[in-house]
Amino acid sequence: MTSDKRSSAESGRRFAGQVALVCGAASGIGAAVVQRLRSEGAEVVAAGIEPERLAQVAAACGAQAIACDVTDDAQVRAVVAKTIAWHGRIDVLVNAAGVVINDDAATIDDAVWQRTHDINVGGAMRLMRAVLPGMVARRSGSVVNIASVAAFNASAGMASYAASKAGVLALTRAAANAYGSDGVRVNALCPGWVDTPMSRKEMADLAAELGVDTDEAARRTVARVALGRMASADEMAAVCAFLASDDASFVTGAALVADGGARTAAAARAH
Repeated sequence: MTSDKRSSAESGRRFAGQVALVCGAASGIGAAVVQRLRSEGAEVVAAGIEPERLAQVAAACGAQAIACDVTDDAQVRAVVAKTIAWHGRIDVLVNAAGVVINDDAATIDDAVWQRTHDINVGGAMRLMRAVLPGMVARRSGSVVNIASVAAFNASAGMASYAASKAGVLALTRAAANAYGSDGVRVNALCPGWVDTPMSRKEMADLAAELGVDTDEAARRTVARVALGRMASADEMAAVCAFLASDDASFVTGAALVADGGARTAAAARAH
């Protein structure tokens, strides 16, 4: 780490002078990442499909907002081009756009499968395809893809979602191996249960399935987590910022699991 980078890190501004593009930034983990990177000095462009919420997120921390549907390659390339026009380059790319629709392997609907993959892994692919050449040319850059522990532990009712997140991991590792020698790092963050609008919808769906209220559904869910709670979006943003920063300078191709210990043995948990 150079002296300039060291002084920035020591001052809590690890991303001073850097430019970050965050997709899926209107809510949840993506919104928290925008706020975190801005607080650490980055110029941030927040992209997403909900213009009003996106504008609120951006205005709250001094980021710039731009609409983008990650399933549309023309929109993706336009966002990347505009970010570069505004700031000259992209140092950090965070792919946080995602959707979850419950289904089972024996009853998968083709349209649901296609939409889930088109957003979750296709979106990450399109953004990486548009951003990586510039990073490679500068021999510097960091990509963080938001995957999920579902890529490892696919629960019943999450067939399409889990398969898409496993695809995100494979894409991450392929890119890490392809471009590591060019100075570009590519990692995946694999969250467990996080208190976001997406997880609240999942709690509502689980409550309906079990015939209980949402509080009881949440209680049963966190009982399987060693820390006994869900994460906040801010906690996931902190992990994402680590992966994106020079503090993780020798980390690439990683799937960093942040699930509060939900994948540890149940017998090891204290209640």
